[in-house]
Amino acid sequence: MNTLSLYQKLEALPPHLKKEAVDFVESLFKKSSGNKNRKPVFGSAKGKIKLSKDFDEPLDDFKEYM
Repeated sequence: MNTLSLYQKLEALPPHLKKEAVDFVESLFKKSSGNKNRKPVFGSAKGKIKLSKDFDEPLDDFKEYM
């Protein structure tokens, strides 16, 4: 089936079925581009997480326990 005949068939559908067809095609895209076989790359999150300078400092809420 070529793209033109597929387009013609989609155009002939009533609106509620067009939406159903769009939803189905979107689910196929999600299924085909899934991350199932991708392995994480070491260092790929570098620079995306920032810690504040006082991260290791004791919290004021716990001063009475120290």
